[in-house]
Amino acid sequence: MANFTIADIKALREQLGTGMVDTKKALEEADGDLEKAVEILRLKGAKGNAKRADRSTSEGLVVAREQDGKVTLIELNTETDFVAKNDRFIALADKVADAAAAVSADSVEAALAADAGGKTVAQLIDDEAAIIGEKVELRRVRTLTGDHFEIYLHKTSKDLPPQIGVVVVYSGDDAETARSIAQHISFANPTYLSREDVPAAEVEKEREIVTEISRNEGKPEAALPKIVEGRVNAFFKQVALLDQDYAKDNKLSVAKVAQDAGITITDFARFKVGA
Repeated sequence: MANFTIADIKALREQLGTGMVDTKKALEEADGDLEKAVEILRLKGAKGNAKRADRSTSEGLVVAREQDGKVTLIELNTETDFVAKNDRFIALADKVADAAAAVSADSVEAALAADAGGKTVAQLIDDEAAIIGEKVELRRVRTLTGDHFEIYLHKTSKDLPPQIGVVVVYSGDDAETARSIAQHISFANPTYLSREDVPAAEVEKEREIVTEISRNEGKPEAALPKIVEGRVNAFFKQVALLDQDYAKDNKLSVAKVAQDAGITITDFARFKVGA
C-alpha cells in the first residue's frame, strides 16, 4: 500500500486545486512522495490541456494593480468555484496581474505575451492549468490612466475571491465620493461614461425599436416624437454612467453627485466574472 494518508491527499488538493481521484492516483503512483506526485499531476495535466480547450470557464476572479500612474484590471477564469478559491489559482492571478501591469497591457494578447519570471504569461497559465487540472483562461484585461483612481473589488460570495472589479478614473480630491461611485458602477453596470460616448448607430437602433413599440401600443402619431425621445433618454440612463440615477439617492444623477463633490469622472472599467 502506498505510503500516504487522507491528510496528504487533502493537503495536496488544497495546494494544487486538483480533483480527489486524480490526486489519490498521483500519490499512489508516486508511492506517497508529494514532490513526485506534483510532477505526475503536472505531466498528466499538460496532456489534458488540449482536451479541456473547449470547456466553459464561468468561474474565476478579478484583480487590479496600480503602478506608475496606471491601473490594470484583469479577469482570470477557470471551470469551478473550488479552483477559483484555491490559493494556487489566486497566486496565479496575482502573477498575471503583476506581469500585465508591468507592460500596461490593454488587451489579452498583450498580457499573454508579457514576461512572467522568464516565461510568458501564456506559458505560465498553461503550466499552472496542467497542475490544477482545469482550463484556465485570461478573459479580459484593461489598463486605465488618469489623475486619480478608485478601485473597488466586490465579493458576490463570502467564500469566493472578488468577482466584480471596478476602476474609476477621476480628477479632484473627494476619494470617498469616487469610491461610492465605484460601488454604484458595480451594481448598476453602465456600458459607457456619458451619452456622448454611445455609438450613433446604437442610439439610432434604439430609436427605431422604441418608435415601433410606441406605434404598436397605439400611441398617437403626433405624440410619437416626444414619447420616443423620453424612451431614448431612459435608454441613456441605463447605459451611460453619468446619466444614471445614483444608487444611494435616485433623485440625483451620478453626474450631479460628482459635480457636487468637485470631482470629474474621466473613465471607468467594470469586469464581472463570467458576464
